[in-house]
Amino acid sequence: MSYEAQRGMYVHATYAVTPQREPLGVLNAWMWARERKGTDGVRGGEKESTRWIEGYERVAEQAADLPGTRLVYVADRESDILALMRRARDLGCPADWLIRAQHNRVLPEGQRLWDHAAQAEPLGEIRFMLHGRQRQKARQVHQQIWSRRIDLPDAEAGVVSINCLVAREINAPAGVTPIEWRLLTNRDVPDLAEAAQLIDWYRARWEVETFFHVLKNGCRVEALQLSTIERIERALAVFMVVAWRIARLMRLGRTCPDLDAGLLFEPDEWKAAFILNKKTPPDKPPRLNEVVRLVAMLGGFLARKGDGEPGVKTIWQGMQRVVDFAAGIRYVRELEHQTCV
Repeated sequence: MSYEAQRGMYVHATYAVTPQREPLGVLNAWMWARERKGTDGVRGGEKESTRWIEGYERVAEQAADLPGTRLVYVADRESDILALMRRARDLGCPADWLIRAQHNRVLPEGQRLWDHAAQAEPLGEIRFMLHGRQRQKARQVHQQIWSRRIDLPDAEAGVVSINCLVAREINAPAGVTPIEWRLLTNRDVPDLAEAAQLIDWYRARWEVETFFHVLKNGCRVEALQLSTIERIERALAVFMVVAWRIARLMRLGRTCPDLDAGLLFEPDEWKAAFILNKKTPPDKPPRLNEVVRLVAMLGGFLARKGDGEPGVKTIWQGMQRVVDFAAGIRYVRELEHQTCV
């Protein structure tokens, strides 16, 4: 994923998650600044689409070191470029790829790609819960699935063999825009089970959005006022760690609620969460979910019966208070130690 960080400077990062949507971390990241357009309207420098190809190459390198692990490069519509598909083909697809289609390409027979894929016999129907987001309530989504293997001209006198998968919502609630995804992949999709797995993989991409949401809006990297590229790079490196931690806290707080909170919080941090909520800290580290909810309550999470689990925004806002308070605890401890000495 990429976005504008500051004054024409861009950041692109490859972020890894497990099939269970647990954040693993950032595999790599690049920063660059766009060159100005010339008098002919053409922008010089390396094409920005190259970043998506480099992202796949980094994942492919990981595949060589993890022969027992299936790696999948999942990307949104900006990565729908033939150059990426060609590169994966030429490497032998050491890692699978799954891309949301942006271009409804014209096929050699004259048909459009998406229409051609949906003319195949439907593989079946799937249902899943779409989690609530800003101004959107959680709801069940019912989609019909089509898939067809297609040979795309690769713009270099060859072809790239892909599967085009169309997932179209049916019976959407009144007033709601039906969800329709068109996904491209190197993988075969022989049946509904395989198609459903690909849909799950694409839905896991939301964890990447969550990471960048924290980085951009929580850490406010776009507001950085630093004088040199080197300082911006160092700041972004630190903020990426912060964003990863917040995203991981949210996910593990939901999927592994009974973990020992001491695995992810320093003692001063989880104790600060209790104290700031006017609760007595326990003698032993509590459950992770309990601490995450306490942190989120400091950031505005109401923790009512129907509120579900906290999101990243309330967690990062609460963590700011917790970290400051924990720093105060450590400072008081140091003063006491100096006094005793």
